[in-house]
Amino acid sequence: MRVLGIETSCDETGIAIYDSQQGLLAHTIYSQTDIHAEWGGVVPELASRDHIRKIIPLIDNTLQDAVLTSSSLQGIAYTKGPGLAGALLVGAMLGRTLGFAWNIPTIGVHHLEGHILAPFLEENAPTFPFVALLVSGGHTQLIQVERFGSYQMIGDTLDDAAGEAFDKTAKLLGLGYPGGAALAELAEFGDAQRFRFPRPMIDRPGCDFSFSGLKTYALNTVKAHGLDAQTKADIACAFQAAIVETLMIKCRRALQQTGYQTLVIAGGVGANKSLRHALQQMCEKQRAQIYFPRQIFCTDNGAMIAYVGCQRLLRGEQESLSVEVMPRWSLSSLVTS
Repeated sequence: MRVLGIETSCDETGIAIYDSQQGLLAHTIYSQTDIHAEWGGVVPELASRDHIRKIIPLIDNTLQDAVLTSSSLQGIAYTKGPGLAGALLVGAMLGRTLGFAWNIPTIGVHHLEGHILAPFLEENAPTFPFVALLVSGGHTQLIQVERFGSYQMIGDTLDDAAGEAFDKTAKLLGLGYPGGAALAELAEFGDAQRFRFPRPMIDRPGCDFSFSGLKTYALNTVKAHGLDAQTKADIACAFQAAIVETLMIKCRRALQQTGYQTLVIAGGVGANKSLRHALQQMCEKQRAQIYFPRQIFCTDNGAMIAYVGCQRLLRGEQESLSVEVMPRWSLSSLVTS
């Protein structure tokens, strides 16, 4: 089966074509970072409008890159949720319309399932079961994945997600948007010995997270030491180290709790070099395997949506002609035939 994937959950327009035998044939991602940078964050109305402008040309370009026409497709997958309602509707309406016009089945895909299974786009793909760390601007979750479609939450954030904490602390330091990437870059120039931030909730049992207190700690550090160039780098370094070590400890705990020997990293923060290095070292000590998607597939993309949609369509799943999006959608509520 050859499936067109459409991702419009937030501020990236992602289009891809996935073939169940040949793998990923082509993909395109358009980022709206420059549009939202002026406002210091994503503006939902602007995001929706830009998806409308870009989505059809991107589909045309992706088909051309794959040397295919619409008649070569056997299915369409689009992001149904979670995400921004208006942005989701752009992809859902177009996906359903094209499916009707081309007389091929369509299916709405859970955005987080796409992230969790993004490493399956790689030649060296993980095998079930595994523990997944989903770490992004909106989510920090540890998920026990027994098989395709079976997702059990074993750890969640009680307040800010790790990516959100990165962005807010970056704003405190006067860094640009997107803040998380800017903070990680600045941290490379920091003195790792100058400040030590707390590692929240590591002394409590379980795999839940809490990162809001780190923002307060960063604010108090700024008040006490100022914001000269070196201090900013030192704070960035200490903040990132606290996030990374906390995530590493909770991932190790999740592997021990489940007895699994495979860890999958998903989401935008999964591109962080310091985090990747720490988790790789931890897995080596635990004699566990670790899998990351390639950097471009850590953030939102159409390839992961096309892959998941292809797997579900091959199982005979499809939806009625009505259009429905789910800005809030629990991963554990997914049903797989």
